[in-house]
Amino acid sequence: MPQNIIEIHVAAAIILDLKGNVFLAKRLADAHQGGLWEFPGGKVEPGESAEQALVRELDEELGIEITAIEPFISVPFNYPDKSVLLEVFTVTAFAGAPFGREGQETAWVALAELSKLQFPAANLPILEKIQSTMLI
Repeated sequence: MPQNIIEIHVAAAIILDLKGNVFLAKRLADAHQGGLWEFPGGKVEPGESAEQALVRELDEELGIEITAIEPFISVPFNYPDKSVLLEVFTVTAFAGAPFGREGQETAWVALAELSKLQFPAANLPILEKIQSTMLI
């Protein structure tokens, strides 16, 4: 890998409600992959585990406190300008009501409707695993 490629470690969440919906956020227009939907989360900071980063990020971005979490999938992905490692967790219990604390658009979306939305390319393996393991 060329030395000028940025490497980013990201923790992301599949936040589920009791009705089988997942909570999504839309990337801000000026962000990398702006305007696309994503599973909420953010960068893992030095000295943090992915789980710790996810707890911090979901509090900062959505105003919720995670109370139940399980690993779901790890996805290494190379964009032309950066390399990303996505560690994705399923969040099945949390305190609070999620909302876009940073002004980002958010929505609860039925799992079966995810294929109708546009996501960053790195999210495709996540969507494929959701289809194969969570949809009836």
